Amino acid sequence: MDNLFHALASAPRREILDIVRATPGCSVVHVCKHFDVSRIAVMKHINVLEQANLVISEKEGRTRRLYFNVAPIQMIHDRWTDEYSQYWAGHLTGIKYRAENAQRRKTSKKKAKDRT
Repeated sequence: MDNLFHALASAPRREILDIVRATPGCSVVHVCKHFDVSRIAVMKHINVLEQANLVISEKEGRTRRLYFNVAPIQMIHDRWTDEYSQYWAGHLTGIKYRAENAQRRKTSKKKAKDRT
């Protein structure tokens, strides 16, 4: 679990996980396009994610295809939650997401109004 927490402690690595989760099977080149650092720097982050078993890569010719592995995160969740806390955490998370979406819509409407 130490490798897992180390991997998740980095904002760029969490962003890489978001990219890989959103586009399963994406290439390393695709991930690199989202960052203003060298390909080698991104590869180092990907290697840390692979060591933590959060990213699985498959070679396809000269291309590395990346896939998100949710199992390690689920194992952390299972270790520290029970059915009762899981129920309430799910509800609280839903409220959080709805509030964030409402705020985003409000900000978008304000920006649109300011442009006109």
